[in-house]
Amino acid sequence: MAQTDQFVVGADLEGLPVGQALRLANRHGLIAGATGTGKTVTLQRLIETFSDAGVAVFAADVKGDLCGLGAAGAPQGKVAERIASMPWLNHQPMAYPVTLWDVHGQSGHPLRTTLSEMGPLLLGALLELTDSQQAALYAAFKVADREGLLLLDLKDLKALLAHLKSHPEVLGEDSALFTSTSSQALLRRLAGLEQQGAEALFGEPALQLEDILHPDRDGRGRIHLLDASRLVHEAPKVYATFLLWLLAELFEQLPERGDADKPLLALFFDEAHLLFAGTPKALQERLEQVVRLIRSKGVGVYFVTQSPGDLPDDVLAQLGLRIQHGLRAFTAKEQKSLRAVADGFRPNPAIDTLTVLTELGIGEALVGTLEAKGTPAMVQRVAVAPPQSRIGPLNDAERAALIQQSPLRGRYDKPIDRESAYELLTARAEQAAQQAEPSKPSAAGKQAEAGGGIGGAAGELLGGLASQVMKTAMRQAANQIGRQLVRGLLGSLMGGKGR
Repeated sequence: MAQTDQFVVGADLEGLPVGQALRLANRHGLIAGATGTGKTVTLQRLIETFSDAGVAVFAADVKGDLCGLGAAGAPQGKVAERIASMPWLNHQPMAYPVTLWDVHGQSGHPLRTTLSEMGPLLLGALLELTDSQQAALYAAFKVADREGLLLLDLKDLKALLAHLKSHPEVLGEDSALFTSTSSQALLRRLAGLEQQGAEALFGEPALQLEDILHPDRDGRGRIHLLDASRLVHEAPKVYATFLLWLLAELFEQLPERGDADKPLLALFFDEAHLLFAGTPKALQERLEQVVRLIRSKGVGVYFVTQSPGDLPDDVLAQLGLRIQHGLRAFTAKEQKSLRAVADGFRPNPAIDTLTVLTELGIGEALVGTLEAKGTPAMVQRVAVAPPQSRIGPLNDAERAALIQQSPLRGRYDKPIDRESAYELLTARAEQAAQQAEPSKPSAAGKQAEAGGGIGGAAGELLGGLASQVMKTAMRQAANQIGRQLVRGLLGSLMGGKGR
């Protein structure tokens, strides 16, 4: 493992290394540029640098290319030429310690959290609720907390909503917030979430933060890759909400570290614009606050997107390292955006930043680092250093082997469905059904008494049938919540109205 206190990105025009102190890597960063300009390879290089320094990494693999980190590179052509131009690089092709994750559990370990851990604010953003629907969701979570009803997966929340609809008295002073209309609207939103396959995200065993912070056996930081190639297209809200949850969990659970020689964890959020698109104002303000404060917990956040304009100004102002690949400007709006990007760097008299932005080749970037005191350094034109791992994805066999060899194998792969809101509410419904069942003898019992001559096997048969009838009735009553829920979902999908 390389021992260095520097975070090296590449070489300047004179062939000298360009980077910044690793202790400043928790000041966050940005990797931006048009499609095809080399962002993924730059991202791969930065991830390797963190791993070599013993820093854990969690990154979203949107295109499916980053998994090449798990195999040694075989540089040739222009990549080999660039390596030769950087004799100080000490390039050694190698594989990196990679753990693969997948919300659907197909191309990596299943990645889960629980509804209780996500909370009503993030869940409301995921469901894109109105103010009244959000208030109803808060009321439901409040009841769950008060009555000790764990909300682990979607069936727990649906059972709770059906229970509140049938027993509004348990809401107490919040009963005005939870109407039949809001209940139906929430069920409709949950149905839409299920259609996107998002139910796989919720459940147990949930992701434990210590599992992504634990180093590899050789001391390198372990690299955790979320396969988001399918998720980001089919359920972009689910993708963004999970990353926001992860950021919030790290902020809440990690202790203060103060000034340290390196970060504890580096997060790379590809397609970063999805984190802020359509985000409620309250949540966006919270996110901006977390980004500002989480660096004291030893977490560096790196946003990957096409243009810096995809991020809010308050977030951009907090980013230390800036790596800007080439941009294209054909329209007046794009030219205005280009000038804004150029103005975001500290000027360098030797570089016409605005002109260079449109001239950068593949694998080149304008880089703004931080000086020793944390102030921005002058922008430089940089040839990004090639990664030591493979540039390109693993094949299916290699991916399967990586999962098979994972230190987390067997820990998350099998789902657990312990007692939670669904089971508790079902048990309550069953108990209520038993109490409501008439205590008078059954018709079969009366006939047996009147006949007098029926006995032995025939009597036992009739008694068994009567018992079976009673059990069936009890099961039907106990399942009433579930049946009402299905009817409600179908009604909503067929055009039911809700706020």
